[in-house]
Amino acid sequence: MKANCWMSANEVEVQEVPDPTILNSRDAIVKITRTAICGSDLHLLDGYVPTMQEGDVMGHEFMGEVVEVGPGVAGDKLRVGDRVVVPFPIGCGACYACQHELWSCCENTNPNAGIAEKMFGHPVAGIYGYSHLTGGFAGGQAEYARVVFADVNPLRIESDLTDEQVLFLSDILPTGYMGAEMCDITDGDVVAVWGAGPVGQFAMDSARLLGAARVIVIDDVAYRLEMAASQGYDTIDFSDTDVRSALLELTGGRGPDKCIDAVGLEATHGAAHVNLYDRAKQAVRSETDRPHALRQAITSCRSGGIVSVIGVYGGFVDKFPAGSWMNRALTLRTGQCHVQRYMRPLLQRIERGEIDPTRIITHRLPLSEAPHGYDIFKNKEEGCEKVVLTP
Repeated sequence: MKANCWMSANEVEVQEVPDPTILNSRDAIVKITRTAICGSDLHLLDGYVPTMQEGDVMGHEFMGEVVEVGPGVAGDKLRVGDRVVVPFPIGCGACYACQHELWSCCENTNPNAGIAEKMFGHPVAGIYGYSHLTGGFAGGQAEYARVVFADVNPLRIESDLTDEQVLFLSDILPTGYMGAEMCDITDGDVVAVWGAGPVGQFAMDSARLLGAARVIVIDDVAYRLEMAASQGYDTIDFSDTDVRSALLELTGGRGPDKCIDAVGLEATHGAAHVNLYDRAKQAVRSETDRPHALRQAITSCRSGGIVSVIGVYGGFVDKFPAGSWMNRALTLRTGQCHVQRYMRPLLQRIERGEIDPTRIITHRLPLSEAPHGYDIFKNKEEGCEKVVLTP
């Protein structure tokens, strides 16, 4: 089959790779009908996530049709012919984390748990197409994918919603929603979102759904800010504005009630000298992540507020504003998204017309053009917000 493979830093290539097969009785094989390029994939592309190997199949946002199931998958759970969305974190369904709906912290699905423990102190769940740090599972930017623990994870789609309407239930829609949910939004709250990429857009939509009176987004890409403004959100262009000062002015000097970091480790939201400092440290690997957005969110949030972090961080950051965080009684919440917790409730919101995930799609390409999709997404060319691939 054809699959989009990581070859080296800043290089992906569509290659012929072996078809996936059933390896465990609880596996299934899914014929991919839609997949997507995620902002998190760019961290792999740029070489900031360790343990990628040449030929690794990329992609953790995918859906399709079940074409084979293992003998351990009960018919009431999954059948050949079912249309399913596959969540990016792999849960076993039985461990402490899964039983408490902490799906991205599953204790049993990462065969390389020892590597993760060295990085994070504890193991994390297996993730499709996201390095050997998270299990080395082949991803979904391919014609077929092996889905493990298939009796637990995939969401069966039984309505006539299009693939594009439900594809993002695999990751970015639940991620944006979880970012807003962690804010404990109450009526009248002002919510600031760092990053107007796909996850940031869904965090904005979710904040409004959950009752935010005002949503403000911080970015420097004109077409992303325009997309947010078209939905009625306030915008701040950090390239020509001091973000903290602007937020204070917009909130009567208090700061936003809740702040969401939807950027992560490759942020460029800081002042020029700070940006240069972090880029230099990251380049020589004396710092793994650039925490500009996180720093700004913490120092901008009103005292007693909540900072929610859904942008991906991989290792260690420098100059974390611990004093501001502690002395002003801020709550910091974060996590890789527990996608399985949110898939069905969000599917119901889509069915009721409360949210339109397709609004962020700007590019539809065949799988064969995946490298081009990565190029325009990374370099923010052609107004590229979200790329959907069709095998």
